[in-house]
Amino acid sequence: MLYVRANGMEQARLGIVVGKKFAPRAAERNLVKRMVRELFRGRQAQFAGRDILLRLQAKFPRAEFSSRLAIRKACHAELSGLLDVAAKPLPPAPAAPPAASPDAPATPAAPA
Repeated sequence: MLYVRANGMEQARLGIVVGKKFAPRAAERNLVKRMVRELFRGRQAQFAGRDILLRLQAKFPRAEFSSRLAIRKACHAELSGLLDVAAKPLPPAPAAPPAASPDAPATPAAPA
């Protein structure tokens, strides 16, 4: 799961959440976090002015891979794709509704 929003600063910030529920082994959690940080550092200029939060939301499928190299390649491909999405232009912020003046009626008057 990826969350991205403007932070109003010149630099980008990164948050990573990898819980034990989805990656029970510390080595798996550390692998994901290490790879995210490495990819983020390499592309940090693309993320200027954004806060990025990446949260693991599915079980880490360790049994599906035959080797550590296969795990790293799959993880790298998935994380690169998510960071590609984070690098896209942000939609404009929603406009605030106009403030009502204290003299104006709360509801328009119906014609008689």
